[in-house]
Amino acid sequence: MREFLKNIMIEAGRVALEQKQRLGEVKVDRKSEKDLVTEADVAVEEYLVGQIKERYPDHAIVGEETGEHEGGEYRWIIDPIDGTTSFVHDQPFFSTSVAVEKDGETVLGAVNAPVLGELFMAEKGKGATLNGEAIHVSDRERLIDSVLGTGFACVRQNLEHNNLPYFAEIVTRIRGVRRYGSAAMDLSYVACGRLDGFWELNLQIYDVAAGVLIVQEAGGVVSDFAGGEEGRPFETLATNGRIHEALSRELMEVQMRPGD
Repeated sequence: MREFLKNIMIEAGRVALEQKQRLGEVKVDRKSEKDLVTEADVAVEEYLVGQIKERYPDHAIVGEETGEHEGGEYRWIIDPIDGTTSFVHDQPFFSTSVAVEKDGETVLGAVNAPVLGELFMAEKGKGATLNGEAIHVSDRERLIDSVLGTGFACVRQNLEHNNLPYFAEIVTRIRGVRRYGSAAMDLSYVACGRLDGFWELNLQIYDVAAGVLIVQEAGGVVSDFAGGEEGRPFETLATNGRIHEALSRELMEVQMRPGD
């Protein structure tokens, strides 16, 4: 199954790049005023769903664009283009993310950034890789030495409880922040040590399922903001493990303030 996943991820990347070559012709629709969906999202997801159904007809699938496809003990979770805004603006920071669950536990995950030529993969209990080479989280131990990633899906969706208060507090405590626009890539960057941590609100399962496994298999830790193992809905905190407690504490201090 791992080799099958690798092969369809590589081909899905080719589909995305073909769509990108005709960027000026690709139809762009709006899920909301700020949330975009393109023909490329649909084309990549249709390719992946078709391949999975052909190979594993009894497996369930949940896709960002096509929704739920019922099945048995295995479930495939697909985000065809994570970072659609980057795609539309001809920026390289978008990815395809696919995870595989067995009886509710994620056992395989892959994130492909086709413009950058980078395929991150992980298998439960067998580590994480980038283009076939083993990867590991960073060894930084202090927030002040750390570079973190974050995102603003909550702002794009005009939610009252959003990331801005957290950002204003955290940015003063660290070396720097990077904003790539794809949570799947952010998590993969934590896994390979390019980022020391990542936090965001209001992400969906297809945004994070593959990336979470990749971080964990690279030696990192993923939780909700409070550090809970199960994770509260819509809170994602991923780090190299060494800064996890400190970053969790900073996030919770903001969350506990009156009005936040």
